[in-house]
Amino acid sequence: MLTQVKPVFPESIEEAAQLIRDGELVGMPTETVYGLGANALDETAVRKIFAAKGRPADNPLIVHVSCLDEIVPLVKYIPESAKRLMEAFWPGPMTLILPKSDAIPSVVSAGLDTVGIRLPQSEAARALIRAAGRPIAAPSANRSGRPSPTTAQHVFEDMDGRIPLILDGGASEVGVESSVIDATGEVPVILRPGGITPEMVERVLGDVRVDEHVMSPLAEGDVVRSPGMKYKHYAPKAKTVIFDGAAERVIAAICTRYDEAEAAGERPAILGFDEHDFGGRTRISLGSVKRPQDAAARLFGALRELDERGETVALCEAVEATGIGLAVMNRMGRAAGFDIERV
Repeated sequence: MLTQVKPVFPESIEEAAQLIRDGELVGMPTETVYGLGANALDETAVRKIFAAKGRPADNPLIVHVSCLDEIVPLVKYIPESAKRLMEAFWPGPMTLILPKSDAIPSVVSAGLDTVGIRLPQSEAARALIRAAGRPIAAPSANRSGRPSPTTAQHVFEDMDGRIPLILDGGASEVGVESSVIDATGEVPVILRPGGITPEMVERVLGDVRVDEHVMSPLAEGDVVRSPGMKYKHYAPKAKTVIFDGAAERVIAAICTRYDEAEAAGERPAILGFDEHDFGGRTRISLGSVKRPQDAAARLFGALRELDERGETVALCEAVEATGIGLAVMNRMGRAAGFDIERV
């Protein structure tokens, strides 16, 4: 299959929309990461997503809509807490877990009686959904387990020959996937952190809980209620370790481990902040330590750069796990298999 990359214009949007209607897959830009989109109501089309990604069938998908009215046929009802969150944060990087209607094929929800719904902020994504006239199921447009794509080139690297079209909308603004919030219970639960932080949700609802597995893997046999919960995700080929603690101790520990790795014939690299001095050792920037949103925007690109450079060991500075920093630590933690050293 020939994979074309086209900039977002009315003509390319319409071409992509026709592909969606025809049951094909499209790489689509969103404000979080690039998605691999298919008609969410077409079971055969949705199964192509799992095949193209190599994605486990028990990992549910998120359904994207272009306006609130499109949600109504997809869910049984909308809890009051969900309505308040929609009003506060949509369009935006937030997915709500809601009771699904029979219109959603079970392959989309991985057999669950709930479905994740998102109204993206990206104008290109909403334009594609409107033009297709279908809700679009779209996980991140990477091979399963690889770092998520934040540019059209990242999608092409993983999906060349697997899908017919990638819409190039430039670099994703947020850089990590949407926050996933289970709104079906009495107290909403953040299953996956993202650009809509626990602190932001708390200001709207007054009460929110962060799932215990945000910073730990699920146990064998646990039900996957949200994308990004169970499996090792976002991982480069390099052995990845995170160092957490006071900055001076983290820098010292990273430098020591770097030198040990180099002496052992490895190719180490540091994922670190611009303000910190690593003595000329190879470093890939996570931006400013004062701006965790920099790390969010750069993390997946940095993880992919490790592979491009052929590095075999990645030594990462931890981010304070508050605000969007929690989302960064969640993704970094899963990339490292939660190999976190406290120093």
